[in-house]
Amino acid sequence: MSTTTDAASKTSTSGPGLSTGTLVAGLLAVCLAQIGLAIPATLNGLFQSDLHPVGSQLTWISDAFLLPVAVLELTFGLLGDLFGRKRLLVGGAALLAVGELVSTTSGGIHQLWVGQALAGLGAAALFPTSLAVLAAGATSRTQRARVIAMWAALLSTGGFLAPLLGGITATYGSWRWSFAVVTALGAVSAAVSARFAVTSRAPEGRSLDLAGQVTIGLGLFALLYAIIQGPEDGWGSPSIVVAFVLAAVFLAAFVLAELRAASPLLRLDLFRNRSFAVASVVAVVGMFAFLGTAYAVSIRLGPVQDQKPMRTAMAFLLLNGIALVMLPLTERLLRTVAPRLLLVSGLALMAAGDYWAATLPATDRAFLSLIVPLGLVGLGFAVTVSSITATAVTTVPAHLAGMASATTNLLRDFGFTLGPAVIGAVALSRASHTFSSSLHDSALPEALKGAGSEVLAEGGPLAVNGASAASPKLSGLHPMALDALGHGYAIGFVVCGSAALFSALLAVVALRGRSADGEEAESLG
Repeated sequence: MSTTTDAASKTSTSGPGLSTGTLVAGLLAVCLAQIGLAIPATLNGLFQSDLHPVGSQLTWISDAFLLPVAVLELTFGLLGDLFGRKRLLVGGAALLAVGELVSTTSGGIHQLWVGQALAGLGAAALFPTSLAVLAAGATSRTQRARVIAMWAALLSTGGFLAPLLGGITATYGSWRWSFAVVTALGAVSAAVSARFAVTSRAPEGRSLDLAGQVTIGLGLFALLYAIIQGPEDGWGSPSIVVAFVLAAVFLAAFVLAELRAASPLLRLDLFRNRSFAVASVVAVVGMFAFLGTAYAVSIRLGPVQDQKPMRTAMAFLLLNGIALVMLPLTERLLRTVAPRLLLVSGLALMAAGDYWAATLPATDRAFLSLIVPLGLVGLGFAVTVSSITATAVTTVPAHLAGMASATTNLLRDFGFTLGPAVIGAVALSRASHTFSSSLHDSALPEALKGAGSEVLAEGGPLAVNGASAASPKLSGLHPMALDALGHGYAIGFVVCGSAALFSALLAVVALRGRSADGEEAESLG
């Protein structure tokens, strides 16, 4: 490393101000992490036709990335505080690039899982570190609001670029090209951070919390395993019951470990701040609603309707692109409007879009039908994600900004992880039941009924839909499979809309009469 770079990288615990290089590096890092997170959603149809995943295997492609993000963000936030955030920006981008390279060369579903898990590990470092390095460099409340709005906009930019990238590369090449491009972007992000970013840290009173990390990691993994595998293994099966029990035990152990730790991974007293606590709940439930919606859309357009990747890409542009257009307005709103009003408005728009999407039949292949409902969800997300982050980070003392940002990212991305897991579980369970009932009551030949039941048992309703569309011998099953999946994912949209509506009502009740300034006055030690 050059002498110039060494000087630029001199550690500051108090923050000398936000340099242009740090701003660019932080924004590029979060954009990269979000591209990596979002890109598999546009490729689900191609994964289904090329790799032939069965049961919950398709859901695990997305959650293989999301799980390490949700489990390890608190630890990476701590490591950034202890050892410097620049190192994590460089290392996280490099690891994400390695994971996407492994995905590029995948010949089967299991290697793809490994690649996405490695990429998710890199993203777990990038999400909290990018926000913490920007917040730590800001020297005023106004500047913090501005960089948070920019960070949220680049988060949405990644979500905007990912489907466009996936649609173009998949249309003119293959899904592997999509991962190859992300590999190159990861290398660029690592180089930019290494050359231009100024590091910051906040090591005072911080140390590694091994008990906290182990218990939260095992607890979240057990919970997500149970949710994803429940429809396939049976909700009452021993493995699923044990997984739920282990999740409860380890998450309770995490709380006890944090209460006793001298330097906890998560300071539970942060949640005495009502604005922070409400923002935390909304981060989980509201972001579950958003990514659950995105996942349902990707399955509807891909494996269910077998539409081209560019059609899925256009739908995701509606979900994520609005935040870019709204950046100047969002920044102003963060400074002038009460967080409660922003949260309520954004979540209400998301709920309205989801309920509208639930009314669309699976036989409706027109893109025009999706414009208004997805536009409402995208507009609501643009307002909600910025206000959640601002509420959580700006209402705690400056020296806790790193922990607050890591906690907010953890909860937001845990909500993201729950989206595909829960909606996939709900929709596929309902679709399997509906298809089985329709098949039993139908007048189809017994041989065809037997074939349909066999495919359903081996691969689930998505496999029946794909096989019946491709094989003339099974074509009689296709209308029932399509209808069953339409019902299943319609319920998924309703679940997402109800989650967003619940979050809006929570913000109305819990944040009534509360101001950010009043929250900042609360003592958190």
